[in-house]
Amino acid sequence: MTDLPRTNEYQQAIGPALPDWQPRPRPDGQTLQGRSCRLEPLDAARHAGQLYAAFATAPDGRDWTYMMSGPFADAASYRHQAEQMQATQDPLHHAVIDLASGEAIGTLALMRIEPVHGVIEVGHISLSARLKRSRMATEAHYLLMRHVFEDLGYRRYEWKCDSLNAPSRAAAQRLGFRFEGVFRQAIVYRGRSRDTAWFSIIDSEWPALRRAFEQWLDDENFDTRGQQRQSLSALTRAALAPVNAMSSTA
Repeated sequence: MTDLPRTNEYQQAIGPALPDWQPRPRPDGQTLQGRSCRLEPLDAARHAGQLYAAFATAPDGRDWTYMMSGPFADAASYRHQAEQMQATQDPLHHAVIDLASGEAIGTLALMRIEPVHGVIEVGHISLSARLKRSRMATEAHYLLMRHVFEDLGYRRYEWKCDSLNAPSRAAAQRLGFRFEGVFRQAIVYRGRSRDTAWFSIIDSEWPALRRAFEQWLDDENFDTRGQQRQSLSALTRAALAPVNAMSSTA
């Protein structure tokens, strides 16, 4: 049995009431500390050289195919890009710092920030070879999600990508984002048309997803060779199974 939607005085269906809702604060670039990495506001003077060196280890430019900028010919061109990134508050760019080396090895940003509605997007995700497919990369996403839902109190956390970007789509679903659909011919970039795939996590899903992330990140989930015992995909699917079951019967 499903709950019937609320209706107004005209017997029209309307959404759930939010009588105590207030606009959420804007993120202000706090430093977020984890066990393997730290997120801190991008600072071109401190981070650009390290980031360029980390990105330059890639054998070719394929990591930039679905990005709005790059690849970069030299350190000076990336420094210019980083200065532009630092100057914006939306997107609000963060450097991912490897605690073992103290070096910046990737970036990600909070963007399309809508405090009135409690909606925010993660984007501009650039991961160096050292960061890709690592516990550190997963922890970086976890730290930012936790900050958005728990510190700032947002209701919706979005992920968008080129619909043809298969690795990004797989990453979103591994991290617990729910696929919502494709916006056709949404933007033009790099001289080509882009259909945009939309994904989201909402606040009611976060507690279960937080437990899944913490279970995956726990040292007990990795053997002596550093191989995972349970995949994050399996844990996030299990965390969302009750939510998905309720949605399918609604």
